[in-house]
Amino acid sequence: MTPQTTPASYAWAPVRRRAGLHTLCALALLAAVGFLARRHWPAVESGALRLAIADHGWLLVGASAAAGTWVASALAQQGAVPRRLPAGRLVAAQFAAGAANQLLPAGLGAGAVNLRFLMRCGLPAGRSAAAIAVKGTAGALARGALIAVLALSCPGAPRVPHVSGAAVAVAAALTVGAAVVLTRSRCRAVLAAVLADIRSVHGRPARAVALWGGSLGFALLHAAVLVAVTRAVGLPLAPGLVALLYLAASAAAALLPTPGGLGSLDAALALALTSAGAPGAAAASAVLGYRLLTVWLPLVPGLVVLGVLVRRGAL
Repeated sequence: MTPQTTPASYAWAPVRRRAGLHTLCALALLAAVGFLARRHWPAVESGALRLAIADHGWLLVGASAAAGTWVASALAQQGAVPRRLPAGRLVAAQFAAGAANQLLPAGLGAGAVNLRFLMRCGLPAGRSAAAIAVKGTAGALARGALIAVLALSCPGAPRVPHVSGAAVAVAAALTVGAAVVLTRSRCRAVLAAVLADIRSVHGRPARAVALWGGSLGFALLHAAVLVAVTRAVGLPLAPGLVALLYLAASAAAALLPTPGGLGSLDAALALALTSAGAPGAAAASAVLGYRLLTVWLPLVPGLVVLGVLVRRGAL
């Protein structure tokens, strides 16, 4: 059997096709964001200047919240695994995963780092993948619950827009298509494994608390970063409203496969803030500040930690 026709090559073919599609979508979206940034460059430039003279105390609060997201992510990953993981290396792996996530689309970087870490800790590949799926499911449910609570309790929350019948029909078709895909034997096996792991985790209260507490903490700390940045630049929006706008924008941006949400999250955040009444320059400075604290400042140290973990055999 030639190398071109090995079973491994057949197994990797769908992955390569999906990666190519994600790359094309990411490039198209980044080109669109670049066009919009050039068109609205005065607002972006004004936002950068406003961030340069922002309140450094609030920016320090935002940086502390950003650092807390790695601990929350580590706590959630520990909660998704029955066995105890080395705490220090687990937090370092989440820091490195955040940097890797900026290089590959749709969370593939963070998923690959966590998968390698769990396998190095002695978990089989299937159990490691299921643990990552459990963590992702808990994170999505926690984010949805926070959005619902804030939307009902936060004064000044934007109204849900009117949805046309065509949009409902499209959503129904997508739901039916997803249901059909999940009924396939392979998907049923994966789903059954994930559900088994969820039951196993919730059979141990300490693990369940870690999983849900870490998932909620991760979302809330990211929202706290944006809240701190809006305070630093003097943006007069209520913290609860800012948290709701962040959670909604990040949920929408997750549908677009760009590395680390680059472009998609920025556009969604800027649109959410301006729709809530923020001036364009202030919204741009808030988005730039959020990105600075969560992506650009930790990026190089995160890549260094990634390299160290690889050299030490932890990944």
